[in-house]
Amino acid sequence: MKPNFYLMKATVSGALGGLLFGFDTAVIAGAIDSVTRLYGLTDTTKGVTVFSAVLGTVIGALFAGVIGEKLGGRETLRITAVLYVISAIGCCFAWDWHSLLLFRFIGGLGIGASSVLGPVYITELAPAKWRGRMVGTFQINVVIGILLAYASNFAVREMHLGAWEWRTQLGVAAIPAVLFLIMLFGIPRSPRWSVSKSRIDEALAVLKLMGDPNPEGELADIQLALKESHAVANEPVFRWKYRYPLFLAITIGAFNQLAGINAILYYLNSIFSSAGFSQLSGDLQSIAIGATNLIFTLVGMTLIDRLGRKTLLLIGAAGDAVCLAGVAYVFLTNSHHSALLPLLIVYIAFFAVSQGAVIWVYIGEVFPNVVRNKGQSVGNSSHWIMNAAIALVFPILAAKSGGVPFVFFAIMTVIQFIVVLLVYPETKGQTLESLQRRLVRG
Repeated sequence: MKPNFYLMKATVSGALGGLLFGFDTAVIAGAIDSVTRLYGLTDTTKGVTVFSAVLGTVIGALFAGVIGEKLGGRETLRITAVLYVISAIGCCFAWDWHSLLLFRFIGGLGIGASSVLGPVYITELAPAKWRGRMVGTFQINVVIGILLAYASNFAVREMHLGAWEWRTQLGVAAIPAVLFLIMLFGIPRSPRWSVSKSRIDEALAVLKLMGDPNPEGELADIQLALKESHAVANEPVFRWKYRYPLFLAITIGAFNQLAGINAILYYLNSIFSSAGFSQLSGDLQSIAIGATNLIFTLVGMTLIDRLGRKTLLLIGAAGDAVCLAGVAYVFLTNSHHSALLPLLIVYIAFFAVSQGAVIWVYIGEVFPNVVRNKGQSVGNSSHWIMNAAIALVFPILAAKSGGVPFVFFAIMTVIQFIVVLLVYPETKGQTLESLQRRLVRG
């Protein structure tokens, strides 16, 4: 089976939330220094400014699964699109620092919710053979959003808008947010969600629309899997039988941030500035890193269903550990500053081809249908809680000793390599129902 037009349309629409996710994640890197000067922020309040959005993502990720299970992923994604629009416009016209924090928090709610529901929606539509690459379109959109944010920051700075510069940088996100909202009105519900709500005819119609070669057989397998999991209304995910999927989701979410990726993306311009680069050259080097992120995410998408998830994670952890050690050396010795950009580019390449490509696919795969939304919330919450802690603390530690955070990140990637090697299962090429039978214990 090859993806047909309707399947691709639904995939692209569901994944577009990733573009907003990536854009909102990275755009603050270009605006934070202007905001810091305008409001006289300290290292602590600078961290709070970034943290405000991340706090929203934690809450959005925690509750998205429950809401998505009740309303459906498609309907809940529409709510996230509205949150993105409100956030972008609000940040553009924020009247003081506290209002900026509020609108960044609202945008964070959208980021957290879409990071849960976008991958789940695509996971439940995609055939096993294509699932890795199709769910990977969410991550591709994330890195496209990151690259667009860096390019947008540079373009806006070249316009010399003065006091409106940072406001415009944050406000342009309203354009893709409106597009996202419009596209979400042209896609179907997940067939697995429909089955869980006893909407059997609706589920069968969607499977046929998506081009499934044996829709009746797939429907029967979904129904059987729900029965085997002893599905009941409001099935909790924190049960002993789900201990293995929970461990996998929580650890992959945490390790993703403990590798330092979002700390680097949030504060990229500040990192280059502390190494002696100008603001404009920092913008250009950020674009180079964003382009690397996109290119190697696409490489990861071509490999994820061939080499597998576990192999990519191992390759990435090994490569990132070496690069992070190099970055730490640059800052601890205050030398070899010219090596900073190459080290960060190679770091991004290893991250993009491994964790960047794998995380959203893997979390969505390891949980059974009946608790997939909630399980994705758990994994994403682990990701965002760790992100929030690092976003808050990084500028403080970096100001005192630029190299210490990178030493920590390097150690964490070594630990990740060991855990993945010894504990993580391979999931490529298996149906969601077969993975359920393999990973649920008891």
